Amino acid sequence: MELAYYSDYAVRLVNTEQPERGSDSLTTVEAVRELFGPAQQVARRANDSDVTRLRAVRTRLRAVFEAADGGDEVLAVDLLNALMMEFPVSPQISGHEYRDADGRPDWHMHIADHAANATASFAATACMGLAFHLTELGVDRLGICEARPCRNAYLDTSTNRSRRYCSDRCATRANVAAYRARKRLESERSARTGRTADTAQDSTPATER
Repeated sequence: MELAYYSDYAVRLVNTEQPERGSDSLTTVEAVRELFGPAQQVARRANDSDVTRLRAVRTRLRAVFEAADGGDEVLAVDLLNALMMEFPVSPQISGHEYRDADGRPDWHMHIADHAANATASFAATACMGLAFHLTELGVDRLGICEARPCRNAYLDTSTNRSRRYCSDRCATRANVAAYRARKRLESERSARTGRTADTAQDSTPATER
């Protein structure tokens, strides 16, 4: 569905903060405006108050992803429903794109912007997009990157629901770390085995050697 496209709004907002790294890029009005992407008309309405308001929404959206990632589907849905109650949308049919030579509109669902401020507009769009993604593909498609200290949110669009990382970079880093950990463990085991063998040999009576 067309509205599922807007689920990326939620991911972009949540990932402006990396709690385990202590980093936060949502600190200025310019950063707020960048979140809107092509929606420049709405972005121009952003002001200093939207920095604080969007940070609050971000915390609540991260909680949705964390609940889903932890397997608590009911909690994830309840948290998202609470956000949608607070930030409702006004859907409308749009046909600004054309699909044939006759100029017939390509009718599709679009979110109309009648929000009181930039935060309400962004939050409503993000939550509705995430809701469509969740109901179309499943709650388990919302995840938190397993690569620490990243912990970014992501939407799993893989065919076999196998995604565990937010990016190829994190997946590669995690795989390399796991490989190195295995090699260290193998090395430690070999060293222990060698020491055990030496000890056993030293304890053998000379007459038995």
